[in-house]
Amino acid sequence: MKQHLNTLFVTTPEAYLKKDGQAVAVRLDGQIRLRVPLHNLGGIVAFGAIGASPALMGACSEAGVAISFMTRSGRLLARVSGFTGGNVLLRRQQYRWADDPKHCLVIARAMLTAKIANARTVLLRATRDHPDHPGREESDRVARRLGHTINDVEHASDVDILRGLEGDAAKAYFAVFNAMIVAQGNEFRMNGRNRRPPTDNVNALLSFIYAMLTHDARSACETAGLDPAVGFFHRDRPGRPSLALDLIEEFRPFLADRLVLSLINRRQVTAKGFTEQPTGAVSMDDDTRKTVLTAYQNRKQDTVEHPFLGEKTTVGLLVHLQARLLARLLRGDLDGYPPFIAK
Repeated sequence: MKQHLNTLFVTTPEAYLKKDGQAVAVRLDGQIRLRVPLHNLGGIVAFGAIGASPALMGACSEAGVAISFMTRSGRLLARVSGFTGGNVLLRRQQYRWADDPKHCLVIARAMLTAKIANARTVLLRATRDHPDHPGREESDRVARRLGHTINDVEHASDVDILRGLEGDAAKAYFAVFNAMIVAQGNEFRMNGRNRRPPTDNVNALLSFIYAMLTHDARSACETAGLDPAVGFFHRDRPGRPSLALDLIEEFRPFLADRLVLSLINRRQVTAKGFTEQPTGAVSMDDDTRKTVLTAYQNRKQDTVEHPFLGEKTTVGLLVHLQARLLARLLRGDLDGYPPFIAK
């Protein structure tokens, strides 16, 4: 159990969450192990076999504290929240734009430009930091290819073409991901991106952090008054937070991928923290999951300068700022969506 910023993470198996006055209490083995006032929380994330009382869920809904129930590997199972607030006029505009192919193209193009540019930066940074690594030449080649893909994205005529370009870019990028792993290379190798379930240690880490990032983006959409289920690049699907998935595209390389590489190369995680199930799925043990959670939250507290706003902010607030910039675009306060492109 850990509290980072305004989010309570519960990872201890068989823990039970209950209402205790105006606080959430975490009970384990019949004893209260932690008590946190609701007004100090913005969200609760529970991993694995964690229970919660109806009274607590109701109190959290009234207080605007979302409870997300995740699998042990980090896949979102369900999210309990109260009535959706926000500006109805803003959401109506969001729905109109989402139904307009031209508007979808403009927003999706900006987001994918940032994603591919940030992936290219990750590759270039890795080759700069490790110039003697044997995979440098191939990484440089893919970085050049991504540069050409950015130009193709800027000239794409519809969203379906963008989806094809994004898929090709992701395939090329993950094909050389192993070249950026300079420690524990035998234990941490991936054969392309796979998920549901992840079948190797690297993909298990990526899926877990992507799930956390999606949780943050969904909260960012809600607080900005947007509907997280209605996106511009990801297709509508029941239960899918399409707009949240749109928003995290810019941050997958910058935040998640770089963090995974850092955890492996600095030996903060090791192969003994991962288990392959009979089905072929790979999962993390509790200690490794806690290590990753702590590293993720620490990374979110780092300070960067926002390239569009020109102001210092924390990494954790970036997705919230992007959601609000998108809301400003929908309101007509901006001429275009300014994506986050890391320096």
